[in-house]
Amino acid sequence: MAEFSQFDPQLSRRELLRRVGMGLGSLGMASVMAADGLLVDSAAAATASGSAAGGTSAGGTAVGGYANPMAPKPSHFTPRAKHVVHLFMNGGASHVDTFDPKPMLTKLGGQMLPFDNLGTERKTGAALPSPFKFRRYGQSGLEISELFEHTAAHADELCVIRSMHADVPNHEPSLMLMNCGEARLLRPSFGSWVTYGLGTENQNLPGFLAMCPGGHPIKGAQNWQSSFLPGVFQGTYLDTKHTAIDKLIENIKNTAVSHGEQRRQLDLLAELNARHAAARQVDPALEARIHSFELAYRMQDEAAEAFDVSREPQHVLDRYGPGVQARQLLIARRLVERGVRFVQLWHGEGQPWDSHDDLEVNHRRLAKECDQGIAALLGDLKERGLLDETLVLWCGEFGRTPTVELPQKGANAGKINGRDHNHHGFTAWLAGGGVRGGTAYGATDEFGFQAVENRVHVHDLHATMLHLLGFDHTRLTYRYAGRDFRFTDVHGHVVHDLIA
Repeated sequence: MAEFSQFDPQLSRRELLRRVGMGLGSLGMASVMAADGLLVDSAAAATASGSAAGGTSAGGTAVGGYANPMAPKPSHFTPRAKHVVHLFMNGGASHVDTFDPKPMLTKLGGQMLPFDNLGTERKTGAALPSPFKFRRYGQSGLEISELFEHTAAHADELCVIRSMHADVPNHEPSLMLMNCGEARLLRPSFGSWVTYGLGTENQNLPGFLAMCPGGHPIKGAQNWQSSFLPGVFQGTYLDTKHTAIDKLIENIKNTAVSHGEQRRQLDLLAELNARHAAARQVDPALEARIHSFELAYRMQDEAAEAFDVSREPQHVLDRYGPGVQARQLLIARRLVERGVRFVQLWHGEGQPWDSHDDLEVNHRRLAKECDQGIAALLGDLKERGLLDETLVLWCGEFGRTPTVELPQKGANAGKINGRDHNHHGFTAWLAGGGVRGGTAYGATDEFGFQAVENRVHVHDLHATMLHLLGFDHTRLTYRYAGRDFRFTDVHGHVVHDLIA
């Protein structure tokens, strides 16, 4: 009955019945064994065995036997990049108006193009020339639109992939494919996989942050979900339209009790969780809960400092420019400096780059909101020696058609000056983190409708980025529901031509 000498008041009814039931069974077994002379004196046996066990408990690694799941971990091989900054142009920026010039659209503007067999979400008509001028930048001579003239100053750092393609021309599945590697089923996001594989360098800040000013994008928190990975790897959402720390991060401050009282409360909570964990097998939900409480406590001081861009000199603020996009780009640099592993920046809630109409006006406004800040981010990372170890990705979930979208109810307000969604071909670019700068890789056809040369699927992009982070994408797996899952599922090839 030694088991009950240390009575645990947390016993559930089920656990109590299990222990009592086993105890009654052992009483009957004891009488049978005694009659056969098979019982051994437990005290004598302990004396005979001496100190073979060494007196050390098997599970004393951390609270309740749990190691810190966010501690830095080694990758499969030496990584080129240690951090990721994902600049998400949600809604789908037009590649033929930004980083993929198509002179044939100007030549054949207003004429029908020979692509009747390519499906789009809505009906489109004739070729729509780009209203923006392109020119060559840097020693590489990369052609970039006037929309991103500030970013173009870093042309020799950019690896522009002009042959991206996805699966369908719809926002929801394309967002899930780009962010989670799966268009239909719930799967962990890119940032969750990266923090699961690498942990993070700063234990006082979340390893994975998703910034989206004004509210959630389409599909909401599914874009940064951990899915079947432990909850500790889920992205932390920030509404960067706010500047006050208690609005930027909800419940960051506890106004009811002092810092010291909070510590004592957490110590008591940790002890209760330890007792709870000791009686059970490893529980990912409990592990995430323990880590979340501790992280929230530590964040109260460091988060306030990390997100306060007013601490920056005025010339730095001027370099990034005005507005919420500039501010969150500056926050991204501050987070990378502080060791945060994965930072995702959304260009506003909803799908702001979804220019079904008034494309010239909308794209010019949106690019102005972020172009100067993107250039400042790249410049700052380079000056601080961080660009080589930070992988920057710019993309949307797909591109846009080279043809004009025809008027239809609920889509473009009857105007004929925008473009429909296009998953057949679009552009993404990478910078830093071991990529081949000053490069234009792959190509769409002469009109920009579909990828035709060195095609790169979204899975290939993911496999390549994981490779730069030190992972064989086929070996970064998690066992769930009887099978090993990975970010690229059963697809993806590393595009070695993108790597320096």
